[in-house]
Amino acid sequence: MSTRAENDYYWSDDKEPHVSRRREILKAHPEIKDLFGTNPMLAVSTTFWVILQVAIALNIHLVFQQGWSSWVEWSVFLAITYFIGATITHGLFLAVHEITHYMAFETKWMNNILAFVANIPILFPYAMSFQYYHGIHHWSQGKDGDDADIPLKGEAMFFKGLLGKSLWYVNQIFFYAFRPMFVKALPMNKWSIANWVVTICTTGLLIYFTYGIGNGIAGIGFMLLTLLFAGGLHPTSGHFISEHYVFDEGQETYSYYGPLNLVTYNVGYHNEHHDFPNIPGRRLPQVRAIAPEFYNNLHYYTSWTGVIWDFITRKDVTLFSRTKRKI
Repeated sequence: MSTRAENDYYWSDDKEPHVSRRREILKAHPEIKDLFGTNPMLAVSTTFWVILQVAIALNIHLVFQQGWSSWVEWSVFLAITYFIGATITHGLFLAVHEITHYMAFETKWMNNILAFVANIPILFPYAMSFQYYHGIHHWSQGKDGDDADIPLKGEAMFFKGLLGKSLWYVNQIFFYAFRPMFVKALPMNKWSIANWVVTICTTGLLIYFTYGIGNGIAGIGFMLLTLLFAGGLHPTSGHFISEHYVFDEGQETYSYYGPLNLVTYNVGYHNEHHDFPNIPGRRLPQVRAIAPEFYNNLHYYTSWTGVIWDFITRKDVTLFSRTKRKI
């Protein structure tokens, strides 16, 4: 049971719901264990997206054949950046998410190396910090002082109303990047240090080849804008809101069953993912198909754009609309 006071979160006296539901599902459908394991195609798709994104960055300056003053060429540049680049970048965010759960290879170190590869077009060292904080999010979902996925109280107090929530939504990437350090310190280990070293080197090379050899700022501008779009003003970023913001009181995790799952490794199957974090995203639809009685009665979405609109416009949904617990 959860309760909520004005300008406060939903506070639950119960443990997070996924452990008990996992136990019930496995008791009713033990065959779901056959879905556990890795996805060999994850390494292939991740490498493909990285190569494609880097190739676009290295050649995007060709759009400006007539100079920098043509609105047509700027329109083409922004269209490529938003519709292709930002979609790939968000796909890579979620490739890192899959890799964090060790879904590409059996061994940890091989997954970490692949995470470094996925991190290349993201420009900033992201993979290992995400691995640490996302692990906490799963095993301590909603726990006060642990789960950095939940907005800080000051954050929720400041970004209120239509304008405040709009500003917050457009700039989500900055909050997800910096919020965790205010919740729990990131321990530095060999993999975190390696992530910094590799990313600094690869980002330096990208800057050199997109700007330093005379191609202008288009390439690095493309990559920075894809980060800003992918982490904010983009339909795929709706999953940040749809996953755990409380739109239906009494439920703290929500799934999305729509077409954008095709480019986000089925992250929309979020109840299924939290119930079975050791099942690759490509097999999560099978979980729902095998055990529909556990999922069809839960509130779910079919449009991330609709979720974004409701989040911004509904007065009863705020940054406080998250479930927290002290246990």
